[in-house]
Amino acid sequence: MARRQVLITGAGSGLGRALALRYAAAGAAVACADRRFERAEETAALLPGEGHLALVADVGDDASMRALHDTLMRRWQRLDVLVNNAGIASGGCLVDSTIEEWREVLEINLLGVVRGCRWFLPDMLARGRGQIVNIASFAALAGAPGIMSYGVAKAGVVTLSEQLRAEVAAQGVTVSVACPAFFRTNLLENWRGDPRVRETAERMMARAPDRLDEVADRLFAAAERGEFLILPTRRETLRWRIKRWLPGWYFRRMLAATRR
Repeated sequence: MARRQVLITGAGSGLGRALALRYAAAGAAVACADRRFERAEETAALLPGEGHLALVADVGDDASMRALHDTLMRRWQRLDVLVNNAGIASGGCLVDSTIEEWREVLEINLLGVVRGCRWFLPDMLARGRGQIVNIASFAALAGAPGIMSYGVAKAGVVTLSEQLRAEVAAQGVTVSVACPAFFRTNLLENWRGDPRVRETAERMMARAPDRLDEVADRLFAAAERGEFLILPTRRETLRWRIKRWLPGWYFRRMLAATRR
């Protein structure tokens, strides 16, 4: 069988890099795309095996994503797995956020995923096979205060994934969406919004029970199994079930926790 070819956006650090290492260890050729080319190069150099690529791409820019598609198709002629991972962090209440923040967060965190799917899905459909893994966040499901633009953008990624899954179900393409909660990574480097919320997020990341490698292991294994909704941090499966089964109790507990 032909060697799998995988594209990961935001592969220059954090979860993107960790996933690149796992796909490469499983025998895939990995295209590492990042806004900072030097970071993409660093990741590609760490990967076992040969044939990996380092590419520059800004998921928030139409022309950049079109160029990424054209370059990759010229080099590889096909893509088997697309991991839409790139994103930025933001936080704050609705009345404190700016329209500029909303535009930037939606442009990158939601429309960046749309661009990835829009450019690489047609080839998968034409071949009758492929996989798309969209990285969202438990913020998309939690309904928590203080993460307005980020939570809305990531909720859009979940809904996009649900609808896309239904659209391509009979055409050989599988879709997954991952919703991790806090774990230690460098996501806050690209923070937008209220600095006080950033401080809270930093403390929660420092106290989180999950580590990057654990999250990447669970996410990769679930994606390989073809699971749709992936909750790779250890507490979130129960929290998601409680919210679905006991929404009123969940809401009261969530408010009490956020007040603390």
